[in-house]
Amino acid sequence: MKAAPLILLCLTALTVQAHASSPDAWATYDKAVLASCTKASSLKDSKPVGNSAQFDDRVGYTALLLQGQYPQKHMKGAQGTELCLYNKKSKTADVTEWDSIRPAGEAN
Repeated sequence: MKAAPLILLCLTALTVQAHASSPDAWATYDKAVLASCTKASSLKDSKPVGNSAQFDDRVGYTALLLQGQYPQKHMKGAQGTELCLYNKKSKTADVTEWDSIRPAGEAN
């Protein structure tokens, strides 16, 4: 009688672990987010600032902050920041200027 609850507990633990993503799957996902966001960016040589923010699957987005240079001649290579929202379902990225925020340690 005591073995049945123990077996049930073990099976439940295995089921929970089966749903977790592997490190390789996360690395592949992160590469897809970065590629899509940098492609959607209007900044020259855009690079991620820090790590992406993973929202719950119910929200369906991953956020990534990008930094690069404005390509317009009149901007004279000024540095800019963009916020990228990656839609997990459609696998598309949308960016918007986000110059009002600066990473820690950067002068305003």
